Parts: sequence; C-alpha cells; structure tokens
Amino acid sequence: MALCYCGRINTRFSITGLGALSALGEDVPALHQGILARRNPFRRLGELLGEDSPHAALPAAWIRGRELLIHRKWSPATMAALHVAREAVRDAGWTAEDLRDAALVVGTSRGNAAGWLGPWPGRRPFKLMAASNTIHSEPASAISIELGITGPNHVTASGCAAGLDAVGVAMMMLKCGLARRALAVAVDLPLVPLLLDNYAASGLLSSAFQPDPYHPESHGFVPGEGAAAMAFEAGYDSGPSLVYHASNSDAADPVGIPKDGGNTIPLLLKALDDVGGCHAISPHATGTAVQGRADPVILNRVFPEGRRPSLHPLKPFIGHTIGASGLLESVILTRFLRDGQLPPNADHLTVPPGFSMPRMPVDAGGPVFKLSHGMGGHNSLLVISP
Repeated sequence: MALCYCGRINTRFSITGLGALSALGEDVPALHQGILARRNPFRRLGELLGEDSPHAALPAAWIRGRELLIHRKWSPATMAALHVAREAVRDAGWTAEDLRDAALVVGTSRGNAAGWLGPWPGRRPFKLMAASNTIHSEPASAISIELGITGPNHVTASGCAAGLDAVGVAMMMLKCGLARRALAVAVDLPLVPLLLDNYAASGLLSSAFQPDPYHPESHGFVPGEGAAAMAFEAGYDSGPSLVYHASNSDAADPVGIPKDGGNTIPLLLKALDDVGGCHAISPHATGTAVQGRADPVILNRVFPEGRRPSLHPLKPFIGHTIGASGLLESVILTRFLRDGQLPPNADHLTVPPGFSMPRMPVDAGGPVFKLSHGMGGHNSLLVISP
C-alpha cells in the first residue's frame, strides 16, 4: 500500500512555552488543576444562546470570561488566539528579539466564523476591520502584528486536525532551517447558531452531559470553545520535547472514518518503528458513533496484547474544540509531562476491552502519541517525549 507521510519529522524540538484557554480556565495552570479536580465544564447551551435556541437543551463547553474575546478591532477568535500566544511566549521567556524571526503557524477549522456569521454579544465592531474580521487568517496576522513576528507565517485548515498539523508544519519549518523557533497556535469558537445547525443536521451533536466516547450508545460530540499555543525551538535541553509528526489520508469518505481503521493503522505502525515504542496514547475520541467503532479496531490492530499503551482521551474534560482540539490536548499532555506524569481520565468512562484508562495521574515512561482526525479522512499524529 502506497502512503504519503506529509511532514514525517523525527528531530527533537524542546517545548519551551504553553498557552491554553477553554471552559476549564483562562491559562494552562487552570486547565491542569481543572483536570486534576475532574471538573465538569458542560452546561446547557440555552445559558449561552438563549432558551429560544433549538439547541438550548444540549451540552456545550464555553469560555467563561467573555470579555477576553471582545475587542473592537480584532475578531473573537483572533482575541482567543492572541491570549494563548502571549501566554506561551511568556512561559518560554522569549524576548522581542527571539520572536522577530520565529515561525508562526495557526491551525483552525472554522476560523473567524464566530462574530462574522452573526453578531457577537457585547461587541461593537470597527468598520475598517470588517473585511479582516471575515478572513480565517486574521489570527495569524494579528499575532504577527501584536508580537512583532516577521518570520514565516502560515495557516492550516485541515478540519479537526488543524491544530496538530500546525505543530507539524512548524516542525518542518525548523527542520528545513527556515527558523530556529516556532509558535504554533490553534483556535476554534464553534458555538455559533449556524454552525450548530449544521452539526445537528448531520447528527453529530451529543445530548450527554458526561461524555463517554467509547460507550456503545455514544452518538455525537459535545462542542467546546478553545485555543492553545505551543512555543518550541531547535535543540534539546530538558523537559518534554516534540520528536515526531506524520499525517496521511484515507481517501474514503467525506465525513466518516473507515470501519477497519483505514490508514490510521499504517500511520501508527510506521511511527512505532521510527520512534521505538508508545507508552501512552491520547486518541481523537470525539464520541461520534463512527469514531467509537473505528478507534477500538485501530488500537487492537496496532497494539498487541502485552504491549498496550494506556489511553488518555481528553475531550470528556474540555469538549470537542474542533480545529483547536489536537493542539489543546497536546498542551494539556505536555503540562502533565513537565511533572513526569500522564493526565487522569474522567470518571465513569467506558474502557475499550484489553486497554487501561487510569483514573489517577500515572508516571510517564516513554513516548506519548496524540492522534487527530479531520473530516474527509485526514489523519494526523504527533509524538511527545517526556
């Protein structure tokens, strides 16, 4: 079988800075503590959209501090991206000079749909920025302008894999010598009436306030707002590092994942050969019926009994943040890896037969795999070393 492995990179890059924003909190420490405390952030959409919304009774996870997203000049998604980018840069300790020639890659699925497809409550837009607020590359432009980044600047839009692919593209830039440092950012604010209408029409929205992606009756995802950023650079000192990225395609279906696992299986097998093993895996695990069927098939075909990694699905804590999900979940994993740990799982989750999903933080003993899948059959894999 001939496969295309775009961006198969196995050079080590030090992760120096992290940023995060979600329903669990406004920075990485808040998300870390929220997961340790097993906080459930899911609330009725009626609280956000009004009780006249057709989705009022459904669960969702949204950013509580709405003021963070309101700015007369920049769009709500851009403000979320700026928030996490600044946190990651502070965490990395990068100076203005460090930032000047850095590479910047932003991943998003829905881009600036929030605040463009309908009015954003409390926002008084600036007419001069009306055109800018409609383009999905505005977050990248704003970050480069506000942070003074003049290096290469790109946007990826590979659906729910966009955030993970942003990291992969940035890794390739560093590998090719286009920059010494890179900032990867991902953002999506999908709780927009028109977008929710489309998800509902496709049968993708869940009614479960305690998401359980591998339960036999799980039939959809719980949407969530989120943004994340990761700063990394060439060379390695200590702490978690990026060691591998690869992607391929199923070329099979515009919405679903092949029941037999498709090309995710050879993607993982190749990574195991290149990296030398897998200690833990954070699967995409959205909660849709097709994902719930495909994931156990993939896991069983790739990992034989006796050599099975622990599973750490993170959407039960933060919801499905669409294009931001892969990077946001990677930031959470990296924060736990800084303490030599892997994150706990949410309570009451169904465990695929033959695998383990620890309820408490456990020691990190080797490479951690993070998987993302985008509609249309796009598969993306990132490997983080403790």
